[in-house]
Amino acid sequence: MKPETLLYPTPKGLYCEKGGFYIDPVQPVEKALITHGHADHARAGHTHVLATRETLDIMRIRYGDAFCSQSEEAVLGARTMIGDVTASFHPAGHVLGSAQIAVEANGTRIVVSGDYKRRRDPTCLAFEPVPCDVFITEATFGLPVFHHPDDRGEVAKLITSLRQFPERAHLVGAYALGKAQRIIALLREAGYDEPIFIHGALARLCDYYEERGIDLGDIRPATLDVEDKQSFAGAVVIGPPAAFADRWARRFPDPVAIFASGWMLVRQRAKQRGVELPMIISDHCDWPELTGTIREINPGQVWVTHGREEALVRWCELQGIAARPLHLVGYDDEGE
Repeated sequence: MKPETLLYPTPKGLYCEKGGFYIDPVQPVEKALITHGHADHARAGHTHVLATRETLDIMRIRYGDAFCSQSEEAVLGARTMIGDVTASFHPAGHVLGSAQIAVEANGTRIVVSGDYKRRRDPTCLAFEPVPCDVFITEATFGLPVFHHPDDRGEVAKLITSLRQFPERAHLVGAYALGKAQRIIALLREAGYDEPIFIHGALARLCDYYEERGIDLGDIRPATLDVEDKQSFAGAVVIGPPAAFADRWARRFPDPVAIFASGWMLVRQRAKQRGVELPMIISDHCDWPELTGTIREINPGQVWVTHGREEALVRWCELQGIAARPLHLVGYDDEGE
């Protein structure tokens, strides 16, 4: 069957008419299959939600128990009949619980990758290539200029700065779901075993990662009732990026402003944010990883969504791979 009859874009999101469901819909729908817990993909208000256990739990943490009327756990690798189609979930390597969703009917398989990355991440399962006729890929960093450095080198920059400036607090801006926990885990792997202080907005998600067996070490609240600002001298403090624009950040001694994001490769972005120490760590693929993934999967077609669609579409065409942009709206780069 033609892939366009199996899955196609609508104002609410990707829709599978034969199964009667949407994937990562941007508006409330009757039945939603969700790839991961970031807010631009996992919204509250759907009647029925099918997702991995971790994604369901994360939605419950973020939105409360009434985030949907009925939830159903998707077991990775298991095939589920929904209407006239088969759906299965496979690891995406983006954040804890993230999954690609394969939709199959009449011998045609489409894989919706959601957001994904190919680098090792100690806090989630690695991306699993799934053979398919159509691969739907994001393109957040879908330009040839994006070649992200090794994560270990970026973490080493932070540890070096801690040694050089022991009198200064090191404030790391990192998104609450996925990025913050990954930074903590990478620091632990690099041998940093001091207490790490976190903003209150990270507490419930960090606790959940610990519940799921992700060891984050000694984590303490950064909202301690401490009169002496020097108590945080030489400490690592992690919080959501927005927190560093308010009074919360000013309680720390001569803070080193740090932001962990793939966008820190763009010097102007770092300058605009007032970032002193940019850490180029992304939960999305860079250009070589995007193109390498397409080569590895070798699909008949590639559909490109939310990001730099045109460049990746053009690259596919030059490789002899049929490609098209989906022009879906309502998605951003919350994970960055």
